[in-house]
Amino acid sequence: MLFLLLGFLSGMIPYSAIISRLALRTDLSTIGDGNPGGTNVWKAGGRGWAILAILLDGFKAAIPVGLAYFSGQIRGWELIPVALAPLLGHVFSPLLRFHGGKGLASTFGIWLGLTLWLGPTVFGLSLFIWRKLLKSDRASVIAGLLTLTVVLLISERNFILPAICLLNAALLGWSYSKTEQT
Repeated sequence: MLFLLLGFLSGMIPYSAIISRLALRTDLSTIGDGNPGGTNVWKAGGRGWAILAILLDGFKAAIPVGLAYFSGQIRGWELIPVALAPLLGHVFSPLLRFHGGKGLASTFGIWLGLTLWLGPTVFGLSLFIWRKLLKSDRASVIAGLLTLTVVLLISERNFILPAICLLNAALLGWSYSKTEQT
């Protein structure tokens, strides 16, 4: 329960919105698609600020998930809500009236926290390839996570990480669809 709470509380911190407000004196809801994420920080303040926002959004997921997985030795089905808590905190941030970001950087953080290099590398490379083939952000993200799911099914001896990956894909598919509708 402690790791679940820690993950959600960490995830709900809207670093992109904070950077935009304090450093750039800009409201991200007026930039691009209005999403409080790294892409709109890039549009508002440039590459350096966007990289900082993306790293913070990634590490806010990686740290609590990694602590639970490696230090807390949480490896069973109870890992599923713990791993998804930072993403849920990010997408449904109470600090932004439950309208958070899409969760891409936080997803990379989750997989960094669970697999160190394997998840972010497979997801990142497959996301790049799928984006070239599909020309749709939402479809590319889902396809990238499905590719990671297949790799995890082949490399893991249990179904916990692939289950997390499928739920992660469903949540990102939903979060990307909400911005396509606006």
